Amino acid sequence: MSIYDAAMKYQGDGVPTVVFGGEEYGTGSSRDWAAKGTQLLGVKAVIARSFEAHPPQQPGRHGRAAAAVQGDDSAASLGITGDETFDIMGLEREIKPQQDATLVIRKPDGSSRTVSLTLRIDTPIEVDYYRHGGILPFVLRQLLAA
Repeated sequence: MSIYDAAMKYQGDGVPTVVFGGEEYGTGSSRDWAAKGTQLLGVKAVIARSFEAHPPQQPGRHGRAAAAVQGDDSAASLGITGDETFDIMGLEREIKPQQDATLVIRKPDGSSRTVSLTLRIDTPIEVDYYRHGGILPFVLRQLLAA
């Protein structure tokens, strides 16, 4: 199944999705699509070893949770195969820039593991963007309120 078809199936079934990335997620000539593409596919969170430094491309500006693993963890070292389910704990309360969060990885056999994350929602305005579902809905709400 193509990535697009899988994303549409998950959206249709109400299943939130997560993308795992490596070093410098979002770097390169198509860096704006690292954030916009995940938004269009309905991805709810991006978890990576590190993120590209250019803030406008951060997934948080597009209403997606972005989190960096702490230490040497990676999708490979954590043994992620794609049949797990995930929860990001720490987003349910008031969010602060670069706060710690916890990734709960649940395997089909019922076992689970927790991993420490650092949210890459880096500034107070990015917290607002995230809470509003992205920069565009935030700006539109500001214009309507004026």
